[in-house]
Amino acid sequence: MAVQPIRLFGDPILRRPAIEVVDFDKELHKLVQDLTDTMLEAPGAGLAAPQLGVGLRVFTWNVEDEVGHLVNPVLDLSEEIQDGPEGCLSLPELTYDCKRALSVVAKGFNMYGEPVTIEGSDLLARAIQHETDHLDGVLFIDRLDTDARKAAMKEIREADWFGVEKPTVKVSPHRTNGLGF
Repeated sequence: MAVQPIRLFGDPILRRPAIEVVDFDKELHKLVQDLTDTMLEAPGAGLAAPQLGVGLRVFTWNVEDEVGHLVNPVLDLSEEIQDGPEGCLSLPELTYDCKRALSVVAKGFNMYGEPVTIEGSDLLARAIQHETDHLDGVLFIDRLDTDARKAAMKEIREADWFGVEKPTVKVSPHRTNGLGF
C-alpha cells in the first residue's frame, strides 16, 4: 500500500491545470496505485493526481463499490442537472450542495494507454466531474452560488486544518515534468 499525503486547500498545485499524460509507463501505474490506495484509505469517492502533488491528468474513483481510474478524460455532459451534497478530500469536513450534470460520458485511457469510455449518472457522474475539475485547477467551491461560497470560505477559515501550516511543498515520488512539487 502506498498511501500519500493529500494536499489541502491553499496548496498552489490544486489551482494549476494538469498536463496530459504521454507516457503510459511504470511511473503512471505507480501513480494510479497510489491514488487508489490513498482514496480508499481516506476514504473518498475520488482522488485526482494534483491532490497528491502531481500535475498530470489522472484520477481515480470509488462509487458503489466500483473502483476505477481515467487518464486524460474528456467529458460529454447531459443537459439534465442534479443538485446535491458534495465534499472534497482537499477540503476536509466541508460539504455543500453543488449543481452538476446528472449524467456523463467520459472518454480517456486506462493506465496502459488503452481507450476507455465510462458512462455514469448520479454519484458516479458527480465524482467524474469533480475529479476532472481538479485536473483543470477548479475546486467544487468555485461552482457554488455566491452565498454558499461565502459560507464555505468562512467555514474553511475557521477549520482546524486551515492555516495551521503553510502549504506543504514536497518532492513528489512521481515524475511530474516540472509541474508538481
